Amino acid sequence: MSNPTPPVGPGLPDTQTLVTEPTQAPEHEGKKPKGGKPASLWTDAWYDLRRRPMFIVSMIIIFVLLVMSFWPSLFSSIDPFNARSCDLSTARQGPSPGHLFGRDNLGCDLYARTIYGARNSIIIGVFTTIVTTLIGSLLGIIAGYKGGAVDAVSSRFTEIFFAIPAILGALLIAATFRGKANSILLVITALGVLGWPMTYRIMRAAVITAKSQDFVVAARALGAGAGRIMFRHLLPNSLAPVIVVATINLGLFIAAEAALSFLGVGVLSPDISWGLMIADARNRFLEAPLPLVFPAAFLCVTVLAFIMMGDAVRDALDPKLR
Repeated sequence: MSNPTPPVGPGLPDTQTLVTEPTQAPEHEGKKPKGGKPASLWTDAWYDLRRRPMFIVSMIIIFVLLVMSFWPSLFSSIDPFNARSCDLSTARQGPSPGHLFGRDNLGCDLYARTIYGARNSIIIGVFTTIVTTLIGSLLGIIAGYKGGAVDAVSSRFTEIFFAIPAILGALLIAATFRGKANSILLVITALGVLGWPMTYRIMRAAVITAKSQDFVVAARALGAGAGRIMFRHLLPNSLAPVIVVATINLGLFIAAEAALSFLGVGVLSPDISWGLMIADARNRFLEAPLPLVFPAAFLCVTVLAFIMMGDAVRDALDPKLR
């Protein structure tokens, strides 16, 4: 006996003729980056940075400066460290064939000295940034995670360094130990000792915010130790603001080196830096302005490039500014 066909009620679709078609999601939804990995903050930031003209321009300038620092002979065939390349009788001469920027107060080629001066200025900026970032980040992550007495003591200790003007303190340190250590190492030490508190504050605040998140609570529940939580979970999620500050500080440390060299306690001869060149040219600026103008212009462009890069990185890492 055959089964009767079930009745189809009013307002109900015929179950035998109903066809369900899969709904297609929009093309832009559910897309994953190449390799099938989910998008992250750093992936989104890099995608955003590549489309920022300010970042592209600053990176081009920084790349040229880095090449200039490591391979200055590509930009100038004259060795400024060779005394034979200087002619005192041609001191303070203007630009001429073979001497693009003219000559300085000692008759040395100003273009060659400006090119070779980039090395020490950038080396000091880079290594000072590394030192301050490591010290500030380490102390900041410990204070932010531990809290309590550890946080209170470290914060009060940091406020002592905040109370010391950075240039004045670095000037005192560099002047005290002048001649007792390599001048470049001394400048890095003087700036590094006083330059870490800002990084500490930023890392501490980022860790305090991140340690209450679910992934930290889950790590504790699974038995992860303090070291693993701090450096495996908290550090990667707190680095973004520190990187922004580090890129901006790099340019500021280059300017600080120039200030110390200008005051006579930074890089010393026979080394070359832009600050030292500005100091040597200041007494005869009205008579011959070019020996001061060119290194000062290179210094300004370098500092501006790093600050521009820091601003671009900050905007890319902050979702609220996109």
